Amino acid sequence: MVVIGAGFGGLGAAVALRRGGITEVTVLERADDVGGVWRENTYPGAACDVPSALYSWSWAPNPDWPRRYSPQADILGYIERVARETGIRDSVITGTSVTALRYDDATHVWTVTAEGPDGVRTYEAELVVSAVGQLSAPVVPSLPGREAFAGPAFHSAEWRHDVDLRGRRVAVVGTGASAIQFVPGIADDAAHITVFQRSAPYVIPKPDGPRVRVQRAALRRIPGLQRLERRAVFWLTEQMNRALTEETWLKGLIHRWWRMHLRRTIADPALRDALQPDYELGCKRVLFSNTWYRTLARDHVDVVTDDVAALEADGVRTRDGVLHEADVVIWGTGFAATDFLRGIDVTGRDGARLADVWADGAFAHLGVSVPGFPGLAVVYGPNTNLGGSSIIGMMEAQSAYVVQLAQAMTQGRIVSPEVRADVAAAYDREMQERLGTSVWARCDSWYRTASGRVSTNWPGMVAEYQRRLSQLDLGDFVDAAAS
Repeated sequence: MVVIGAGFGGLGAAVALRRGGITEVTVLERADDVGGVWRENTYPGAACDVPSALYSWSWAPNPDWPRRYSPQADILGYIERVARETGIRDSVITGTSVTALRYDDATHVWTVTAEGPDGVRTYEAELVVSAVGQLSAPVVPSLPGREAFAGPAFHSAEWRHDVDLRGRRVAVVGTGASAIQFVPGIADDAAHITVFQRSAPYVIPKPDGPRVRVQRAALRRIPGLQRLERRAVFWLTEQMNRALTEETWLKGLIHRWWRMHLRRTIADPALRDALQPDYELGCKRVLFSNTWYRTLARDHVDVVTDDVAALEADGVRTRDGVLHEADVVIWGTGFAATDFLRGIDVTGRDGARLADVWADGAFAHLGVSVPGFPGLAVVYGPNTNLGGSSIIGMMEAQSAYVVQLAQAMTQGRIVSPEVRADVAAAYDREMQERLGTSVWARCDSWYRTASGRVSTNWPGMVAEYQRRLSQLDLGDFVDAAAS
């Protein structure tokens, strides 16, 4: 079995396969070590917006999280430690970027082509698990003059730690989940920051804080306390999920909480108006920060709402003709979230290319299986992202489902699991019908493709998803040996 990616999804799937009796598991990772997005995103202030008690593997609880919401270094340390302790780190081949997957109809085997320090290598596997994630491919807009800018320019996910921002004029393009963390993180160093905002996010206070020593000691020593904490946080985040798919009391409370936060931190009426979203709460990602609004109110920080038109040698020009001078440009412009398996050429049964199958938007039965691609499973695949709660709960459900597939293969109950086209089509219709009435269908966001299809998000509660993946139904699959 081959797993692509050594972040939370890939490592979790690999450990689950091992525990399920699948001993031959190889994990291919393009970076130099494990960690996924938590290895790559090292910008100032990088942290999680899901409580640590839930943003961790259920089978590897950690009583020693130093904060309620952990910063990047602590999350990465946790991933590295668990990888070592479970022994799965020994199965990870790093510095190896998968470029192609090709299925052999006759042998029911995938050939995995990868480029590494020793050149091109191939691996063979009856089951391939792709865990490359939805937020791993940074996007930088194709603006005129990008190459003309005289100073350093980089994406937040590719932070240039060699660039000293002290005393520099910094232009930040984007106001998403990364920007609301790194802008406060660089505000004390930069001489001036210009934030270019296309649409204002809803930002609510983050109930963060240190986990004191006595609390951590109690979590270690009192049986069941960690489990109770995790369940409590899970319940709260499920209410957040419900608020984004239904009209609930919590949605109204969150809106009032946001408005109160904005009014208390932004005294300037003009700036306050500029920071008011023009779309429904939840349509785009709701963000958590105690420092974003306060940073934007500082004297050396400006918010520009005119569209960025071009880059020039000395800065950023907006469509109103104004040149905003800058020494450094930082792109906080997000990721290609709807471009699943980006950079990997996947060829399935009868030469079908996954890029063509997904041309109008990605889909997969239960977010895992695609018709015409036997023995290919996707972790954190189409329609499995969340507006609230922890994605790890979704990925653990997917991993357990993949283990059942692998066990069915090793037991000879199925040769190469290919989901039936009619089953996948029915599931996709259900997803799009449910999503069509959700808040995500009512504005433009990274949740949607250019055609308007919501291909990222799950339209229900995490508990529902876990329930639906808990029992493998082989009736959903075509036995490749008999077709």
